[in-house]
Amino acid sequence: MKNTDYFKGRRVLVIGFGRSGLSSANLLSELGSQVKVTDSQDNPLTRQNLKRLNSKDIKVELGRHSREFLAGIELIVVSPGVANDALPLLWGKEAKIPVIGEIELAWRLCPAQVIAITGTCGKTTVTTLVGRLIEAWGKKVFTCGNIGNPFTQEVGKMQEGDFVSLEVSSFQLEAIDGFKPKISMILNLSRNHLDRYNGMQDYISAKERIFKNQGPSDYLVLNYDDEAVRNLSSKACAKTVYFKKEEGLNPNQSAVLKIAEILGIDKRLAMDTLADFKGVEHRMEEVMDLRGVRFINDSKSTTTEATVWALNTLSCPAILISGGREKGNDYSRVLDIARRKVKNLVLIGEASDRIHSVFSGSINVSRADSLRDAVEKAFNLSKSGDCVLFSPMCKSFDMFANYEERGRAFKALVGELKS
Repeated sequence: MKNTDYFKGRRVLVIGFGRSGLSSANLLSELGSQVKVTDSQDNPLTRQNLKRLNSKDIKVELGRHSREFLAGIELIVVSPGVANDALPLLWGKEAKIPVIGEIELAWRLCPAQVIAITGTCGKTTVTTLVGRLIEAWGKKVFTCGNIGNPFTQEVGKMQEGDFVSLEVSSFQLEAIDGFKPKISMILNLSRNHLDRYNGMQDYISAKERIFKNQGPSDYLVLNYDDEAVRNLSSKACAKTVYFKKEEGLNPNQSAVLKIAEILGIDKRLAMDTLADFKGVEHRMEEVMDLRGVRFINDSKSTTTEATVWALNTLSCPAILISGGREKGNDYSRVLDIARRKVKNLVLIGEASDRIHSVFSGSINVSRADSLRDAVEKAFNLSKSGDCVLFSPMCKSFDMFANYEERGRAFKALVGELKS
């Protein structure tokens, strides 16, 4: 790692004690920082993370934020998803304490070449594919960020000449400072996280931070078919290149081929990588076929656009399970394809009232008390030749810690149906 001396002895506060916060705290402790962690939640996850700290010298405050806990702090590392009006951030701003995010922390230490990928939909698939491609090319690559392990958990293993295929969310990009990937990519932009942002332009502004520090020797890869993305080129200093959907390929695959071209990877090797790819967990993941009914786990879908994409790929009638925590999505975007492909919609979670108001009268809609109830209802509504698609269109936090836990729960419940 580089720049390690900067953190030695520095008094650092980590805000948020989920996966990202835990990883940041452990890394900073290893670097010799004096570390504190604060989280407003005191729950099984944060208590479990207490056991995963690598040092007893890390001080942790759970279930509250106290002003005195900031005493003497020189740097704040904020976890993605922490509200902008969280008390420690406001107090830190008053005290003029610098604030960075987990991505920025890892990037300052990273000796490897970073390929950073963002967008509303498809970034997990593209990030995974880019990692597979570089691995097939014979290079050492770390696929991390908003998928897999946090960047801070992997950075200590990296060396000069390695690559990082990094998925970055808008939340993570809010807290960068000097972050400067060699290649940045924006796949698409559509309504998302409007529970956090003041309109679409605010959301786009967060996304475009991915290229704000890039220079003429760096690359910015944009989706030419998405007008909002294409128009960002006027704001960039990096070399801007475009990908377009090609015949026989989906947009994600075309994006990966553009990365291969920039890196000088043979197109035949890239095409073989695409052909061998079986998908990522929780994204259109085939769970099982039960009495002629296919069960598909698309828990990664937290937007209406992702669900539209999922339904477009299906060739069978669908019983769709959706719902969760509201995030400002426009559910009417799904209406047209739902009328053509969805036999029944089963709703769960906090957003079920709003989704019901959009779809009622257009397709058959029912409600479920839990994910277990939804899976059972969907199976009872299905017949051989149908598929049960779990594509929530919402965040998971009303019922689950994250989309991974939600997807695993769905797969377990399907397994119980079989048994």
